Amino acid sequence: MIDEIRIDDLGVIGRAHVRLGPGLTVLTGETGAGKTMVLTALGLLLGGKADPATVRTGADGAAVEGRVLLPVDSAALVRARDAGADVDDDGTLVVLRTVSAGTPDAPGRSRAYLGGRSVPQGVLAEIAEELVTVHGQADQVRLRSSARQRAALDAFAGAAHAQTLAAYAEAWSRRVRVRAELDDLVTRAQERAREAELLRLGLVEVERVDPQPGEDVELAAEAERLGHAEDLRAAAAGAHVALVGDEDVADGGAAATLLVEEARRQLEQVGHHDAALAALAVRAAEAGYLLADVAAELSAYVQDLQADPARLDAVQRRRAELTALTRSYGEDVAAVLAWSQDASRRLLELDGGQERVDELRARCAELDATLQELGATITSTRTEAAARLAAAVTDELAGLAMAGAHLEVVVRPADEPAAHGADHVEMLLVPHQGAPARPLGKGASGGELSRVMLALEVALATAEGSGAATPGTFVFDEVDAGVGGRAATQIGERLAQLARGTQVLVVTHLAQVAAFADRHLVVTKSVADGVDVVTESDVRQVEGEDRVRELARMLSGQDDSEAARAHAAELLAQSVGR
Repeated sequence: MIDEIRIDDLGVIGRAHVRLGPGLTVLTGETGAGKTMVLTALGLLLGGKADPATVRTGADGAAVEGRVLLPVDSAALVRARDAGADVDDDGTLVVLRTVSAGTPDAPGRSRAYLGGRSVPQGVLAEIAEELVTVHGQADQVRLRSSARQRAALDAFAGAAHAQTLAAYAEAWSRRVRVRAELDDLVTRAQERAREAELLRLGLVEVERVDPQPGEDVELAAEAERLGHAEDLRAAAAGAHVALVGDEDVADGGAAATLLVEEARRQLEQVGHHDAALAALAVRAAEAGYLLADVAAELSAYVQDLQADPARLDAVQRRRAELTALTRSYGEDVAAVLAWSQDASRRLLELDGGQERVDELRARCAELDATLQELGATITSTRTEAAARLAAAVTDELAGLAMAGAHLEVVVRPADEPAAHGADHVEMLLVPHQGAPARPLGKGASGGELSRVMLALEVALATAEGSGAATPGTFVFDEVDAGVGGRAATQIGERLAQLARGTQVLVVTHLAQVAAFADRHLVVTKSVADGVDVVTESDVRQVEGEDRVRELARMLSGQDDSEAARAHAAELLAQSVGR
């Protein structure tokens, strides 16, 4: 429930304090007095779009502050706390919206605050969606939408119907995903077949060559060795001679092993005189052992190394085969083997494509059966709820001076099923006996739409068996447009009936409606410095004789007319009796 609204520098309003409360509150005043700005302020609090042009001329910016009472177990309260808002224990929440006037070079900006915390404008809209339903001329246009009519019927049908709708929407979503995958598989069948054929050819080639891990590296080393066999033999033989001497020379030559052995003997002979030379003798002996080992390995190398042109040719041919593979499937043999593993897995996927197609088709058939079953339940529930809703709204219309009118809620198969079911919902109005039923958007005047909208809202909120959630606050902006007389009185009575269970705020020009209010607020306009302005004292609650005078003004345009005042008093007396 909206408890109060404070407005600063918005349109003609300089400063105003609008106190609301439970039940039915009406807002009246002369045309141009500022009632629209009160609704504009409310729209800002509810997350509506801010327009810097609404800032009062000469002011730097406008501000609207509201105090809202949230039910302690409401989703709106949870969302507010999630946004970081400070909420009192009793659910009181302060909402603030500011709009700067800006300049031609720097357009004005809007800021929103929730419970002392700066929040995006969208957060206010989310909370408002749970709390307030606003009806105005634009909402009459939306009432003509088949989607809005269907949504109203679904809300009326109740919680069990909502659960079935949710199950249908989930099944529909799954079917859309499955169908998209199936279509993709079927569409890409030829492309997948070409890919599979290329993979098979590649795998056959890899299998024929049969590369082994590291084979390319080993063959490169062997080719290098075989291609330089004579150079390697000469180098190894020369090194062997340098280490152990040449057998063809009488003294063997200056062999490194002999020289090191001589150094060891010289050091060992005097090593007992100096520990340093003894240690060096040991190291010289170790060097001798190492040189002897190297000489032995060089001898074996020279004996084993053979120039083998046939083997070199075989190695080169094998390397050519591997190079052909790496040119197509990887940089080296390791990459080729990795490609082969990936290709085998991919080929299994592609070869299983038809199995997947069959699986998806079966899944689509299952989901189609589920959707058909759920859709039939939804159609049945909608049809039953449509009859109840039509009867409830028709009863309300009879009380709104449209006794010969009745509403028809038609549920018929849609051209194509959709996420909301397989039905097309349309509301048709028969405005009077003998008239044909016509869609609301084509056969109803503005005044008739106003009454149908109110009748629908009352039926949704009060009809037996209705599952529609009732918001904490209804706002009606000139819902009585285009009506008068007895119809206006009936509208006031229905608004009062609606207000028994929720807060209702109505902007009206009709005394017949205002007479039913629990709280009557009047907006007037004064002049300050030659400019129209609404001040704190210009938004006041009227009671007693002040209220009679305001109703008289609304009836006749003159608040001092005795006849008008008598009529106003009679209206008040009749409204109390109802």
